Amino acid sequence: MRVPTVLVLPFPGVGHVNPMMSLSQKLVERGCRVIFVNSDFNHKRVMSSMVYEQQGSLDDKSLMKLVSIPDGLGPDDDRMDPGALYDAVVRTMPTTLEKLLENTHEDGDNRIGFIVADLAMLWALEVGRKFGIKGAIFCL
Repeated sequence: MRVPTVLVLPFPGVGHVNPMMSLSQKLVERGCRVIFVNSDFNHKRVMSSMVYEQQGSLDDKSLMKLVSIPDGLGPDDDRMDPGALYDAVVRTMPTTLEKLLENTHEDGDNRIGFIVADLAMLWALEVGRKFGIKGAIFCL
């Protein structure tokens, strides 16, 4: 039986990544494969945190894949400005997410069957529909 693959996409702002990571861990516990898509900036922070914690919370790496795409801001831009971050995300991430889906969609074993997107990332469901992928919004 094929393991269901879920793509999880948080908004890359404060207070959005950790709740969606918790949801992803619950999906893994229930037998789903998760592709967790983070911004490049947050991905580096998550990866360094995992190394620091010796990867304690992600014990089944085969079911949790962490990937990143650019958020559209430069290294010195203010990521604490939600308006600027949102504008950059909407301008940049849909195209890069579509490329990621194209590449992943070609892999039959890891074909994404569902997208869970942050409410601020509603556009991701439209991108997924281009590939016949259904989705849902996650909101706290």
